[in-house]
Amino acid sequence: MDVLRGVGREWQRVSAGCDVWRRALPVDPDLGSLPSPAQITPARFGRVVPVSPFGPTVLGTPPPRLPPAGAAEEEGPPSPVDRPRGIYRLRRLLLGPALASTAIARERMRKLVALPVLSADALSSVAYGPEAMLVVLVLAGSAGIGYTIPIAATIVFLMLAIGVSYRQTIRAYPHGGGSYIVASDNLGRVPGLVAAAGLMTDYILTVAVSIAAGVAAITSALPSLDSSSVLIGVAAIAVLLACNLRGIRQAGAIFAAPTYAFVIAMVALIAVGLADAGDRNFDPVPDAPAGATEGLGILLVMRAFASGATAMTGIEAISNAVPAFKPVEWRNARTTLTWMIGILVTLFAGIVALIHFDGILPRSGETALSQLAHSNYGSGPMYVYTQAATAAVLLLAANTAFNDFPRVLSLLARDDHAPRLFARMGDRLAFSNGIILLSVAAGLVYVAFDGRTASLIPLYAVGVFLAFSLSQAGMVVHWWRLRDRHWRKSLVFNATGGFLSAVVLVTAGITKFTEGAWVALVAVGAFLLVTTRIRRHYDTVAAALRLQRHAIELPRRTIAPRVAAPAEGVEGSPDGSGSPGTPEGREVRDPEAFHEPGEAEETEEVPEEIRHLSLVPIETLDRAGMRALAYAASLEQPVLVVHVSTGVREAETFREHWRLWGDHLPLQELVSPYRAVIAPLVNYIEALHHQRPDLTLTVILPEVVMRQRRYSALHGRTAPRLRRALRPLRKIVVTSVPFHV
Repeated sequence: MDVLRGVGREWQRVSAGCDVWRRALPVDPDLGSLPSPAQITPARFGRVVPVSPFGPTVLGTPPPRLPPAGAAEEEGPPSPVDRPRGIYRLRRLLLGPALASTAIARERMRKLVALPVLSADALSSVAYGPEAMLVVLVLAGSAGIGYTIPIAATIVFLMLAIGVSYRQTIRAYPHGGGSYIVASDNLGRVPGLVAAAGLMTDYILTVAVSIAAGVAAITSALPSLDSSSVLIGVAAIAVLLACNLRGIRQAGAIFAAPTYAFVIAMVALIAVGLADAGDRNFDPVPDAPAGATEGLGILLVMRAFASGATAMTGIEAISNAVPAFKPVEWRNARTTLTWMIGILVTLFAGIVALIHFDGILPRSGETALSQLAHSNYGSGPMYVYTQAATAAVLLLAANTAFNDFPRVLSLLARDDHAPRLFARMGDRLAFSNGIILLSVAAGLVYVAFDGRTASLIPLYAVGVFLAFSLSQAGMVVHWWRLRDRHWRKSLVFNATGGFLSAVVLVTAGITKFTEGAWVALVAVGAFLLVTTRIRRHYDTVAAALRLQRHAIELPRRTIAPRVAAPAEGVEGSPDGSGSPGTPEGREVRDPEAFHEPGEAEETEEVPEEIRHLSLVPIETLDRAGMRALAYAASLEQPVLVVHVSTGVREAETFREHWRLWGDHLPLQELVSPYRAVIAPLVNYIEALHHQRPDLTLTVILPEVVMRQRRYSALHGRTAPRLRRALRPLRKIVVTSVPFHV
């Protein structure tokens, strides 16, 4: 703050007062404001609403009509971003038209919708969790199969313990408490990154495993497709990629249908199977002879336990999405989590019981669930329904990762642990870069392991239970620090869940190390290394940009704006006079001659005909920002500084810093309620252009330039993005003031 005051005093020595700069403005910078969050109301079946344009009508014409809530902009000429035209048409065909100036309005879900949408990952895991446990136990022959029920009972207890633990997390973090947030808040930066690494690994493998299990359900019903399983899986990932890049989510009821269909199919299968077993007094069908290939020992039992515990994946999803519930959010989230755990335990225990009673053993080319359906239904319509519902819910479970992975990555980018481009939403209001990264990573993993669920499961448990363990450990620290009402009970629940999760993590890491768990451990280590290096780079850049009192570039003479008055009849003249400042002998063209209202022809041929306004979009008062301000002021043309804040608190902070600096130039603040910066800025510049189409607007951007080009990808390319967005508008120039680091 002291340095900022000192820099302000240096500016005061060489700059005219703010009143002088403000009187020189040829426009009215106050064009209204963006809507408040309370005014953002989505359509009944959408999550997108239009944002009203800035400013008054131009030359008596009404503002452009906006599309209805949830709709896309009308078809028009391709944006410069989409050139050449062939690429533009392909994007429009695959992804739909880019959305007009829009704001996201979160869709609040009631419990009956939230349950299937957020539980798809967890509930679908019963399609492969029991079989993964059985695949390990059968290695010990009939003796190993005998441990199915005891191990399943232990996993059920673990499900209950983890579920109760996450109920405490929801109470402590009513605004959403994923493993990354909880671990970072309570254990520190490195444990938070390790938890994030576990989550990211989990989400990538969720896509790969869910697609593999879904394809297995299809090929079990249609064995002729088994040779094409890899191709089918890659095509499914591509379809999920395209669907998620479209960005718009319809009502949750659409996504609820596959989960409810799967639950109904499993409940019906369990009921029919148990009724059949009851007719024979619950006597198990004798197992087919199973030759032992390994001895029955503690390591084999632990491996089976770790494999079966993958049926718990996705339990964390509800604690991440607490704000998506209808009020009272945390109470509804806890109730939904309780329902999910109850259904998960019922389905898991029921499937394991049927496997035990029907004597099902793993078989190449057909899943255990398919064998159960064949055993109880034959090959009739119920068998087809069961397999179709299983495949559908597994694909939906993969889609859950497409929602969560980009959001965790955006949180990492917000905290400078990932490239900032992952914090940016695409044209369709989705974290497009994160979605693409997830698709590529999951596709590579799927192909590398030949799309086989049994090969992918050993990688799965490590990431899942690493995140579980750190999240629960963070909650223990949270309750110990807080010590509010019932803190002891909550601490015991979280400590129990954390201990059991750590047991599974260690078990999976040791027993499955050579089977592929080492890949997950290496991935976590590599992730930690990369994210810490990225944070170190951003810290280095921040240090280079930090204000230094005697490092600010200022002119040696007093600077003040020189203004040439507009031609007679031009609206928006600062003083309402005609054209006393127009040089003799020069004809200044009248904007009334424009072909269309609000548009100006680019007919200036000599310098005297050009009337300037410099716009300086600035994010923070660092050295790069100060250099851009100094450059703009040195041109001695009217200057307007624009700051886009993503929240009221950020706006107040910037305003305080601006006052400390001295308020030497006119400032216009825009508060964006939907955490976007480029769209409101373009909207505002376009509104100024329509207010005074005779002006040449020069947008001067501070730009950090890396001397080492390998770091360039870590920094946003605001100038090129603004150039592409503003290129269709006439008489707007975008330039940058580089600051080399």
